[in-house]
Amino acid sequence: MSLQLRPYIAPDFTKDIFTAAPNAALGEAPRDGVAPMGYHAMSIFPEYFKIGGRWLLAEESRMDCVAVYEGGRIHVREFRLLKKGDLVVVGRTERCEEGIYVHPDGFREPTETRDVFAFRQNRSRETAFSRDYDELYEVLRHDRDHGKIVWVMGPAFAFDYDARAAFARLVENGYVHAVLAGNALATHDLEAAYLKTALGQNIYTQRSQPNGHYNHLDTINQVKYHGGISQFIQAEGISDGIIYSCEKHHIPYVLAGSIRDDGPLPPVFGNVYEAQDRMRDEIREATTVLCMATTLHSIAVGNMTPSYRVLKDGTVRQVYFYCVDISEFTVNKLSDRGSLSAKGIVTNVQDFIVTLSKGLGL
Repeated sequence: MSLQLRPYIAPDFTKDIFTAAPNAALGEAPRDGVAPMGYHAMSIFPEYFKIGGRWLLAEESRMDCVAVYEGGRIHVREFRLLKKGDLVVVGRTERCEEGIYVHPDGFREPTETRDVFAFRQNRSRETAFSRDYDELYEVLRHDRDHGKIVWVMGPAFAFDYDARAAFARLVENGYVHAVLAGNALATHDLEAAYLKTALGQNIYTQRSQPNGHYNHLDTINQVKYHGGISQFIQAEGISDGIIYSCEKHHIPYVLAGSIRDDGPLPPVFGNVYEAQDRMRDEIREATTVLCMATTLHSIAVGNMTPSYRVLKDGTVRQVYFYCVDISEFTVNKLSDRGSLSAKGIVTNVQDFIVTLSKGLGL
């Protein structure tokens, strides 16, 4: 069964609510990095702004940013990237009162009629996710050739032999277009390829090795000795794993640093805002995003990812966003932070990726 994308239904701008609306007010940024008072903050939904009598869609949106009118288009910018004099949309209403319209139901997602009192309405470890897997197979098969699939990964994958192999098969078969992670995912994956351990434990037997707590540090040190990951892979004869597969198939990966990092590996971005920029570069064209076993990276990417994408031909399509974690807290926290379109799957991510690979016939 092939995926049928829901068509996007744009607002009917001939209705009185739109024709009678005033133009959106624009205020100049008073200095670099500072928005004018009363600025409008963006959401995950399509948003339109009436400028010069025309309703303009913000094509590349991001939550908690501001709308800047420039060159006849609406550009969505982080506060830190504002320049003095930028024309920022001002107004905090969402139903045309100030020339701003937020369109939350453009994809007409079906809603269920529920009893006032009913059991099992939230997602938890007791939820059956069979239909979610079936949908995900369809989404991934479609976006392998017609979209961009971005994976946001915590280090848990690197601790298991089968999970590493399953993800490598996804890379090899075109289901991975970018990877966003931290130092730990790459470090322990390379440790697994180099020394067959992750944090000193054998990745298959899970038995701790003598002096194994040195292994990840030795791996980082050796990568630095060779001058980088690609040089390390070649010099040490590395032939398996997540990072190896990304390097082999030229899949971009962005490693964002944190205060707790060991080493870190040479490609890790120590400047958090540079890492954020690189991550957003990969998210700009993403049509499916899967966040797995990483609370902070999941929330960060959730904030960067709108519920829609404007394709090169002007078509507006839905973005599929999944959060997979053994912790219900992480899955639910995304919604608490505004990523309302995220679908949660509560399970062990190592089992998840193996099941996913098998379900795709890999």
